[in-house]
Amino acid sequence: MSLIKKLAGETALYGLSSIVGRLLNMLLVPFYTRVLDTTNEYGAVIDLYATSAFIMVLFSYRMESAFFRFGTPLQDREKTFGAGMMSLFVTTALTAGLLLFFAQPIADVLQYPQHPEYIRWFTLILAFDCLAELPFARLRLEQRPRRFVAIKLTNIAVNIGMNLFWLVFCPWAADQGMNWVHAVWTPGLGVAYIFLSNLLASVVTLLLLSPQIRAIRWTFDPVLWKRMILYAAPLIIVSLAGIVDEMFSRSMLKYLLPGTAQENLGQVGIFGANYKLAALITLFTQAYRYAAEPFFFRHAAEKDAMRTQAQVTKWFTITSAAGMLAILLFLDIVKYFIAPQYWSGLHVVPVLLLANLLLGVYYNFSIWYRLKDRTGLGAWISIAGAVITILLNLILIPLYGFTGAAWVTLVCYTFMSAATWYTGQKHYPVPYEIGRMALYVLLVFVLWVINRLLQPFVVDIPIVLWSVRVVLLGVFAGAVYQGELKKRLA
Repeated sequence: MSLIKKLAGETALYGLSSIVGRLLNMLLVPFYTRVLDTTNEYGAVIDLYATSAFIMVLFSYRMESAFFRFGTPLQDREKTFGAGMMSLFVTTALTAGLLLFFAQPIADVLQYPQHPEYIRWFTLILAFDCLAELPFARLRLEQRPRRFVAIKLTNIAVNIGMNLFWLVFCPWAADQGMNWVHAVWTPGLGVAYIFLSNLLASVVTLLLLSPQIRAIRWTFDPVLWKRMILYAAPLIIVSLAGIVDEMFSRSMLKYLLPGTAQENLGQVGIFGANYKLAALITLFTQAYRYAAEPFFFRHAAEKDAMRTQAQVTKWFTITSAAGMLAILLFLDIVKYFIAPQYWSGLHVVPVLLLANLLLGVYYNFSIWYRLKDRTGLGAWISIAGAVITILLNLILIPLYGFTGAAWVTLVCYTFMSAATWYTGQKHYPVPYEIGRMALYVLLVFVLWVINRLLQPFVVDIPIVLWSVRVVLLGVFAGAVYQGELKKRLA
């Protein structure tokens, strides 16, 4: 339990930047859905960020995971960091140069022919973010979460601050007759200012990481670099497949739906906004992942490593299930996170909540093939998941729109978590309490159904309605206490 408490403490620290930071970024969702004039404008934001996720994997080619694998021993850290950063400097310059040169053709393919500047801005964002990946990974490996948190929060503050400046203050200042504002702001470029705010935040982040970058030892070890690339190569496939699983539907809706380009972008916006609601439980997952990956590498050689991993995964599932239950019970309140014109997609939120919970479970199960240097097997599982995602989306999106895309996401993550658990039991048999984990998830849906059945009788009596929900949350907490804590505390 002491190791689990240590991991929980590191997760809490990373949570200051991840949970608090992503929560602040999530607050931009109700902001965007109200400030932008149409759902298709927000659809463009969702679409381009989804597309950029694919390209980011090619920019960074999972060098941070190779750094965790080969840079964990203190005596190898400097040369591993140097080899990784020098490699990233060269490939980032080449990739960014190509994207900038072909910005117009890329914009044509993505159906933004009038806005090649979007491609240029995203290229620079990705380049700066890529060069920040390895310095951030080093801070995590060296257990320096406070500096990590400070830089991440600064990034978020700059991003949000510039959004508020360009999308709120500048229009207000122009209405008040402050003509100077037109030197830095042009009316009608709402989406553009979202991207420019991100770009400025990425520049500031890289500047704040300059002490880590200046500390690079400019000696290149080609043998070590080759080992890092061979280790990371299958993880590139894993990441690309993971992006396909998460983002393909959002990218393909505008091509597969029967409407016009602008109508389809509107559907992308509705689906993307409701996906954000379901992604609220991933705020915890992101903080957990920052702490968990280096944690498992540091403690992999210890005698009880597998038992610790099983316990950590169970508590991760319990925590995520509790968050899922809270969102489901209070969805009529949570829905105000997005503007009313996006509420037509609320029916997919329960499906996506379960999908995101299973994605977190998959992250836990997948650690085995990194620890055992079996990343190739992980790549094959990811490829299979991506094939399932692509084929089912091609079939279901034309028939059921983004509702079909939501169910495809759930099917994919169910397969991924099951396949990773099954292969792990053969090669790295962690004693996961699968039955108990499944019971907690099942309990969430039972309590949610009870809430739905009772709601017509108490909906006009708010104090009773809220009391029922609090009691149902209490039932879940009581089940966890009875099943996990009572014997330990006795």
